[in-house]
Amino acid sequence: MSRTTTMTVRLSGALSEFVASNVDENGAYENISEYVRDLIRRDKERREQEAFDRLKAELTQAFAAPEESYVTLTAAEVIARNRA
Repeated sequence: MSRTTTMTVRLSGALSEFVASNVDENGAYENISEYVRDLIRRDKERREQEAFDRLKAELTQAFAAPEESYVTLTAAEVIARNRA
């Protein structure tokens, strides 16, 4: 079940004008809330993509390593290493 939270953001000057130019009959958004929700969604997606890209890079590097560089670890060793 999702919960709705009301937040207040104060903008002035150039930021306020920029938001206003993106909201109204000439802008891409019908209202400020729609604009802010879209910005937050895009930021969330960007962060998720960055995390995926980091993981992909690590996996690519791991799969490119020579097999003799592999080290056998127990589950307990992996858990301990990740806690450090």
